[in-house]
Amino acid sequence: MKILGRMATLAAAAIVVTSVGSSLMAHGNVTPQAVDTSALPDIGEAWLQHNPYRGNATAAKIGESAYGQNCARCHGLEAESGGIAPDLRYLELGDSGDEWFIQRYQHGSSHDGKVYMPPMGEVLGQKAGWAIRAWLETKHQD
Repeated sequence: MKILGRMATLAAAAIVVTSVGSSLMAHGNVTPQAVDTSALPDIGEAWLQHNPYRGNATAAKIGESAYGQNCARCHGLEAESGGIAPDLRYLELGDSGDEWFIQRYQHGSSHDGKVYMPPMGEVLGQKAGWAIRAWLETKHQD
């Protein structure tokens, strides 16, 4: 009987370790959600280096929704990270922060063959990226 009890305990432990281990994967199999940017002014096809929607309330509202659907899983609700990814409330404001943001948004981040952030530029588009950035600036903290 003792052996069966130990085997049951080991089996239960294996199940727990497997389920916890799989939930620790940063991104898993995530499908980006489309963002409706039709209410935003067109900005052309060429990638801009500075946010054309800075201070635009409509863009910030669209960006908040886009962030919640596509970024919050790793960067945290309301842009407050729990440690998996950078806390985006601390991004520099203005053009210097735009430069870092759009580079990461377009190309993602990977090191030693591991993807830490998937590239989102081609998936969600430039307008969605700048809308997200416009919203993030409303959440800024020093």
